Amino acid sequence: MADKRMFIERRPETGDYAVRKPGSERASVVRPTQGAAIDWAQERGGDVLVERVRNTNRAHPDKWRRP
Repeated sequence: MADKRMFIERRPETGDYAVRKPGSERASVVRPTQGAAIDWAQERGGDVLVERVRNTNRAHPDKWRRP
């Protein structure tokens, strides 16, 4: 069974968003906004997980959430 997870990560050096599959070294695609990256991943039927906002008092950083 194929792993259909796709991770949306903000790229700090450029401020845009990368869509990555688990274990990949390179992004599948880079989009200028988080919404555009989520839309792209959902169109391909992936199980989309978005990087949590770093500055939060509700949970630990580096966790993933569903959009």
